[in-house]
Amino acid sequence: MSKQEKLDAIFQSDLRYLMLVSYIVLGNNAVTNRYIERTYQMPVHAWSTLFSVVMFPGIRAKEIKALFPRPQNTISRAASLLEARGLIEQRISATDGREKKLFATPEGEDVLAKIRATSMLRQEELFAPLSEQERETFFDLARKIATGSGLLHTTTMKPATHVTQES
Repeated sequence: MSKQEKLDAIFQSDLRYLMLVSYIVLGNNAVTNRYIERTYQMPVHAWSTLFSVVMFPGIRAKEIKALFPRPQNTISRAASLLEARGLIEQRISATDGREKKLFATPEGEDVLAKIRATSMLRQEELFAPLSEQERETFFDLARKIATGSGLLHTTTMKPATHVTQES
C-alpha cells in the first residue's frame, strides 16, 4: 500500500477530522521547527515565546500559556534561554515586586523579524492550494474551533486513575 493510499485510509476513517488536523499541524511543525532550530538554534517553544514578548511587551511568562498552550515550566525554560541569549529581558513590575515582565531587546526584535519574514513565506507556501476565499473560510472555521470550549478542556479524556497490565 502506498503512502497516499495509507493517508487516504486514515482521512476516511472515523477519526478523519482529528487525523487531518494532526497531519497538517505535525507536517508544518516538522518543516518550520526544523528550519528554526537549525538556523537559530531555538526550539519552537522559544520562538513562540519570543513572538509573544514582541507582540505584547511586558507580558508575564504565565500569560504566554494562554497564547501557546504549553506547560508553564516549558515557557519558563524558553524565557530563560531567550534571556541568556540577550533576546529578551525581565523587569520587575512597578506595581508588584514579585512579578516579572518580559521585554524584547533590539536583538530579539531583529531575530524575530527574520523568523517572521521566513514564516510569512512558509505560510504562503502552505496555503497555496487554497484560494483567498478558501483561506478565509478555513481561518474562520479553525478560529471557531480554537475559541470553542472543547480545544483545551475535555469531559471525554479524563486521566486514568488506575491502569492495570495483564500478562
